[in-house]
Amino acid sequence: MKPDSSLFKSIVAAKCPRCREGRMFPAGTLYHPTKFAKMNESCSCCGQSFEPEPGYYFGAMFVSYGLNTIYFVAAWLILDGLLDEVTTPIMFATLAGVTLALLPLTFRWSRSMWISIFVRYQGNKAASSPSTATHP
Repeated sequence: MKPDSSLFKSIVAAKCPRCREGRMFPAGTLYHPTKFAKMNESCSCCGQSFEPEPGYYFGAMFVSYGLNTIYFVAAWLILDGLLDEVTTPIMFATLAGVTLALLPLTFRWSRSMWISIFVRYQGNKAASSPSTATHP
């Protein structure tokens, strides 16, 4: 089966940035309260390490901050369109709910975006040459 080489689709699906086939996270753990943050150590298809060094995903916190800002603005615009008056308690409750509901997705997307910045797509070459390097 030919992998989809779309960067956007590979980030949303949390696929390996190098081959865009292997999963970064184990299947069935997205909304498990204690397992949503568990990552595979490396790609099952090309061998790309998903944690090349300790603290590698520190920068993903900034990506997560950006994603949450987008969620907050969207929630505010929706509330502003639906309600005559958006009070502080309504806004806090909505933002807390949105943040908690999207936490597993935000966590995975921010890590997927972060590693995709540093690991280049290699297509079919990736499957034939296993490596743990983060740069081409």
